[in-house]
Amino acid sequence: MPDRDERNEGTDERTPDVQRLKRRLDIMDQRLDNMDSMVSAVAERVLSQLVTINITCPHCGKDIEIALMGKEKPTR
Repeated sequence: MPDRDERNEGTDERTPDVQRLKRRLDIMDQRLDNMDSMVSAVAERVLSQLVTINITCPHCGKDIEIALMGKEKPTR
């Protein structure tokens, strides 16, 4: 049965790696939170106004208009 000192040596060597991994995960979590905030802000702006997409059908050549209406009544 190994002594406690021998078992602790292995964990002491891994501790800096684990701490570095935790720090990197925290940084990644913060970045994802920032990206989520930016995407939410853009989505709110888009939903507050009318967005129209015009597409031409490659088969028949007809124009197709797709209108996305947000939560607010569009004003013209």
